[in-house]
Amino acid sequence: MATTTSSFTHRLYTGEFAFDFIGNKKRWFTITVIALLIAVASITLRGLNLGIDFVGGSVFQAPVQVTESTVNDYASVVGGTGVSELDAQVSTIGDSAVRVQTRSLNNDEVNTVRSAIAEKAGISSEDVAYSLIGPSWGKQITKQAVIALVVFMVLVGLLIWAYFREWKMSVVALLALFHDMIITVGVYSLIGFTVSPATVIAVLTVMGYSLYDTVVVFDILREQTVNLNKQTRTYSQAANAAINQVLVRSINTTLIAVLPVAAILVAGLVVLGGEGPLANLGLAMLVGMTAGAYSSIIIATPLLAVLREREPAMIAHRERLNRTRRKGRAKVSAVAVASSSASPSDVPLSVSPTEGVTEFASEEMDIDVSDEQNLPAPGSGARHQPSKGSRASRKK
Repeated sequence: MATTTSSFTHRLYTGEFAFDFIGNKKRWFTITVIALLIAVASITLRGLNLGIDFVGGSVFQAPVQVTESTVNDYASVVGGTGVSELDAQVSTIGDSAVRVQTRSLNNDEVNTVRSAIAEKAGISSEDVAYSLIGPSWGKQITKQAVIALVVFMVLVGLLIWAYFREWKMSVVALLALFHDMIITVGVYSLIGFTVSPATVIAVLTVMGYSLYDTVVVFDILREQTVNLNKQTRTYSQAANAAINQVLVRSINTTLIAVLPVAAILVAGLVVLGGEGPLANLGLAMLVGMTAGAYSSIIIATPLLAVLREREPAMIAHRERLNRTRRKGRAKVSAVAVASSSASPSDVPLSVSPTEGVTEFASEEMDIDVSDEQNLPAPGSGARHQPSKGSRASRKK
């Protein structure tokens, strides 16, 4: 019995084993829609925890010797000032300064918080730097972020159309990018992480990563569908083969990229002890990369297959394949019926070359082939010489 030496990944890449992604597209689309609805509902009902750079506020900065407990110590000090609804965010700058961000404060509240920070740091109030970020600054950042997103989307659509010469691929790729963005923002809304400029940078970076993954799948799909009208498979079958061919590569690439990003997130949350820029960057990239790998495999290609299968040329190709397969099945059925009704002598080709050999040996030659293994081997046992004498006596 032959042994299988190829690995699972090799069999998956070469098409010996494949998942039916296209055949289960309704299941994947249902899961995707549910996830998007949860994300949109959270964004609508809970909203986003926008950072000071977007909504404006007060910023205090004091020179201190940073230790592991600096963030928690100053958060407790500011929280104990008695000023209501401070929404304080404490972070460190290197190992020589601490920064406290709060909502916009009036003069009395500023003096109270400033004095508490100075007392904790062992310095005078004048040594605690204070600045006010107005809401206009936040609006300007938001406007620039939206402009960057729109320009990115337009350029992506044009580049994909120019490369593949297929507008449906551009539309599907943009839909996959919107999916990644909504899922990432929805996770921020669900867990209450602060949205900062680092978050915007991470989202734009993730969209580029997701786009790369989608383009790789589309490129394999284009190779699979060259001269499709001369092939014996549909566009959906070719798309499924393309997904399976790139699946292992996509999983490996995502894992390699996610591991250092997860380390960044853990460092920001555990080591630095708070929602600093590092944690914001790590969370957005971790969620976005995972969503991007999912959308390129589960959303983009199956959705493209749905759109392409509605084209008249694809419908005609599919009908032609169905007619050919029906004729083939009818021919096989006719041969099977003829073979079952005819005598063995009429259909010699249906008889196996070795069929009847055992029966012939046992019945015509009176040899029990079932005990064949018990017969003495040639040349075994004692050798008997014929006795001497005349030929006539030996015949007797």
